[in-house]
Amino acid sequence: MSGSGLYFRQLLSGQDFAVGDRVATQMVNFAYLIGDEETREAVVVDPAYAPDDLLDVLEADGMRLTGVLATHHHPDHVGGTMMGFDLAGLTGLLARTPVPVHVQKAEADWVAKVTGLSAADLTLHENDDVVQVGDIPIRLLHTPGHTPGSQCFLVDGRLVAGDTLFLQGCGRTDFPGGDVEAMYHSIQRLGSLAGNPVVYPGHRYSEQPHSPLLDVRRSNVVFRPRSAEEFVLAFG
Repeated sequence: MSGSGLYFRQLLSGQDFAVGDRVATQMVNFAYLIGDEETREAVVVDPAYAPDDLLDVLEADGMRLTGVLATHHHPDHVGGTMMGFDLAGLTGLLARTPVPVHVQKAEADWVAKVTGLSAADLTLHENDDVVQVGDIPIRLLHTPGHTPGSQCFLVDGRLVAGDTLFLQGCGRTDFPGGDVEAMYHSIQRLGSLAGNPVVYPGHRYSEQPHSPLLDVRRSNVVFRPRSAEEFVLAFG
C-alpha cells in the first residue's frame, strides 16, 4: 500500500501465496496487485500458481479486480504446463472473475497457446499504451528479448519489470522467441527511464525484493556492455 491513492502489493510465490506449492517455492515468482485506493479497482500482474489466493488478498483488502496485466507467456507467470507440472493461472482466474487480460500484441498468440485462452479473452496493446485503473495510469512498455512480446509496467515511480530486468541479471534469451540483441535494447531503454523508479522484478533472484533503478544500473552486470555487440558476446 502507499499514499497518493495508489494500492500496490508485491507478493512472493510460495511465501505470500501458493504456500506449500513446491514449484512456486522453487521458482520464487513475484505477483503484483496494483490499484486505486479511492475507486477500489485493481489489476493483478502475472497470476500464476494460485490465482484464488491472489483474488482472496484483493477481497480482504476491499479491492475489486478489473483486469490482468501479463508480462509474458511463460507458465510460471500466466499458468500452463512447465517441467511436467500443470500450473494454475489465467484460466482459473477468469473462471472465477472474468476480466480483460492485457498483453502486448506480439505476445498474444503465445499467451493463447500456453493458457488455452481465446483471442476474445485478450486485450492487445502497443508499446506505450496506458491502462487506466480507476484514476491510476499504468504505462505499458514493450521490452522484447526474453520473449517477443514481453512488457514492463511503469506506475507512480515503480517499474514492474517482469523477466526483462532483475536486480541482478536479466531474463534468459535461449527459450523460444528469445532474442539477445533485442534484450540489450530493452535493458537500455529501461535503464534510461527518468525519475529513478524503483525496480520490482518478476522473480526474487537477489537478497532485496526491489531497488531503485540507479542502484540497479550500478550493480547489475547487464549494464556493463557498451554496445549490442558486447552484450551479445557476454550474454548470448
